[in-house]
Amino acid sequence: MNDNPFAPPRDHSGPDTESTATTETATVRVHDEAPPTNDTVELPPAISPQRGETEAGTDTTAVMPTQAFSQPEDPATQAYLPPAEPPADTPSTAAAPQPGRLRRSTVAAVAAGALVLGLGGGLAGAWAYDSFSTDSSSAASSSTGSGTSTLPTSSSSTIARTDENTVAAIASAVMPSVVSIENIQGGQEAAEGSGFIIREDGYILTNNHVVDGSDNDTVTVVMSDGSEYDGQVVGATADYDLAVVKIDKDGLTPLVLGDSDELVVGDDVVAVGSPLGLESTVTTGIVSALHRPVTAGETGSTAFIDAIQTDAAINPGNSGGPLINSQGQVIGINSAIASLGSSSGSQAGSVGLGFAITSNQARRTAEEIIATGEATYPVVGVMLDSSYTGEGVKVAETDGAVAEGGPAAEAGIEPGDIITAIDGRPITRSEELIVAIRAKASDDTVVLTVERGGDSQDISVTLVPNTDVSYGDSGEQDQGGLGDGGGLPFPDPSE
Repeated sequence: MNDNPFAPPRDHSGPDTESTATTETATVRVHDEAPPTNDTVELPPAISPQRGETEAGTDTTAVMPTQAFSQPEDPATQAYLPPAEPPADTPSTAAAPQPGRLRRSTVAAVAAGALVLGLGGGLAGAWAYDSFSTDSSSAASSSTGSGTSTLPTSSSSTIARTDENTVAAIASAVMPSVVSIENIQGGQEAAEGSGFIIREDGYILTNNHVVDGSDNDTVTVVMSDGSEYDGQVVGATADYDLAVVKIDKDGLTPLVLGDSDELVVGDDVVAVGSPLGLESTVTTGIVSALHRPVTAGETGSTAFIDAIQTDAAINPGNSGGPLINSQGQVIGINSAIASLGSSSGSQAGSVGLGFAITSNQARRTAEEIIATGEATYPVVGVMLDSSYTGEGVKVAETDGAVAEGGPAAEAGIEPGDIITAIDGRPITRSEELIVAIRAKASDDTVVLTVERGGDSQDISVTLVPNTDVSYGDSGEQDQGGLGDGGGLPFPDPSE
């Protein structure tokens, strides 16, 4: 017997035994063999489709779609509607009201009253929410980065349309400040990536691999309205995969660099860029993970990134574009994606595993490039044993593995020490230690948990720029702490 009054009537002509529907779950194997080691690639710039000629300087406005979102009707709900009314020729018997039951007229009256109360409560709630939001917005005054920063801080306001769909508001506010960057090689467009304005006087942030190899360090910057400008590469660093481009235009609207240290897994994010040459594309997702150690690029110029992982759709051409939080602030620079064993970046597409450089790292690097034309990175001054497979990571026992006069040597770290944690975060791979150090700034102090002779101790080390450290008589500068380059091989960006 079915006690559910809203269940559909059953056919009683069959066997008395009720049938039970079962659903078989199939497990699909992605690979029948061990996955390849090079499963993460730099996000390559995308070859841009042919675009119609646009007169430079034309003042046009992009029209945003206004179609509202709608929820598709769920067919499954049709199976759980109340039973149909009996046929008209079925004699009806007027039953006396049962004790404890309400008459239909009573139910109607109660429902109407509830509707009036609900409407009043909703209006009052909306008024209270608007008042609270306004007060909270005006009270927020947090600041990110150095007090002398020349870039917009997180106290700046980006979104004014708080009463509308959040993603639409973000897209409307952010889109005019996101650009496409065309890499010109041999006098022709070789590839296309993304970037965004960081200062009103024409400075733009993007990835190093977007502008790498351009003729005379010159690129073409295409604004959201279609106007084009010549962009000069101010400086770039393969170590962080970041670059700054300058165009001759003032009065631009820069995007706000938020505080990426405030991110938590599950935060909503929006990616904006030009995937596969499709300019002004917006995709959404969440922060899937933090502190992902991502390495990309050639062995001699490997970028070590303490990355934000996101499931927002990111494809070739998104490189250098912003990853935006729900307040409209940039909290990451889209840089790399994971692939399912593809050996060429041009064949890789979004599988829901994208990686972005943190905004705090981008701020430090961009300001250094603008000020000096180049960027350094912090080091502890040790070479790591890439052949070690035990717990933690091991300082090499070769001569000069601990740079003489470097931070590690001054702090008392010795060859053969095992580093198991940095600032309390466990370390299991060399890349984890390297990206954790590179996410800091020179002059920052970190606490390394070191095991030596069976004993564990915490050692404080003050970081210095990589240009201040060399190993032995060779004069070799710190290359990230792996000595021989180490890490995993990753394919070059596809141009």
